[in-house]
Amino acid sequence: MKYNRVLLKLSGESLAGSMDKGIDFERVLEICSEIKECAEMGIEIGIVVGGGNFWRGRSNKYMDRATSDYIGMLGTTMNALAVGDAFKQLGQEVRVQTGVEMRQVAEFYIKDRAIRHLSKGRVVVFGCGTGSPFFSTDTASALRAAEINADCVLKATNVDGIYDKDPRKFDDAVMIKKISYIEVLNKKLNVMDSTATSLCMEEGIPIIVFNINKKGNLKKVLSGDNIGTFVN
Repeated sequence: MKYNRVLLKLSGESLAGSMDKGIDFERVLEICSEIKECAEMGIEIGIVVGGGNFWRGRSNKYMDRATSDYIGMLGTTMNALAVGDAFKQLGQEVRVQTGVEMRQVAEFYIKDRAIRHLSKGRVVVFGCGTGSPFFSTDTASALRAAEINADCVLKATNVDGIYDKDPRKFDDAVMIKKISYIEVLNKKLNVMDSTATSLCMEEGIPIIVFNINKKGNLKKVLSGDNIGTFVN
């Protein structure tokens, strides 16, 4: 396999499956089953989960931004627990860590402890984003990737990669196979937010954007196949 340790970013929407909101647990099991196959091949996998299937704080104009973000963190924790439970049902060792202390629910995030879990073959699921408001789960993905010395950030999406325009709105949208961090920032492409992209650029962590809904894509990406869009 091309990569030894990776940080996988799962959106809340991917866990909702065919539903608009909430968790489609059958879909969660499908995703976790593919991840388990890769973990069994010796790849160390950390996962940051989003919370968009429960809460979209930035679109809320009637609430204090910090409070709204904290509610979003609770949404990511619900997703992290669901993902963790799916792994347990599949027989995969897993640990859930949160950026906000919830000792009755999950471990508090500690970098060295997370790395030790990964080295023992456990999947580690990170909830609560960075643990601070005003930062997205994309930024949390870049931050955790840097902290655990991941070889790359894998951004699982519902489209095949990065396009020059939204492929769901424009039939003539063209997929970009390879692009630099600077181009992503300058063209304001909707890959990850600018803070996340800048951090990956500073730390030299490649970003691979791919379609998680196509079965086998994760294993192909980890094998080094030309799947999705490569940002470096």
